[in-house]
Amino acid sequence: MTPHVKWGIAGVVVGLILLGFIPFWLAGLLIIAAIAIPAGAWLMLDDSQRRRYREIRRRQRGQIRLAARRSVRRELP
Repeated sequence: MTPHVKWGIAGVVVGLILLGFIPFWLAGLLIIAAIAIPAGAWLMLDDSQRRRYREIRRRQRGQIRLAARRSVRRELP
């Protein structure tokens, strides 16, 4: 999970926890913001930037999977 996804999930969780302590509309606004800000940032990218971002993420996921395979191979006798 990327750090950005973790921040988004944390914002939603904080909003859910705050439902009991602050007015309902304020907690709902926090939850909506936690979802809308990353979505808005993604929509602001043009097609070439999105394509480049996807390619970078694909490479990073490949490296993570490759590193995981290497560590499994080392653990096996």
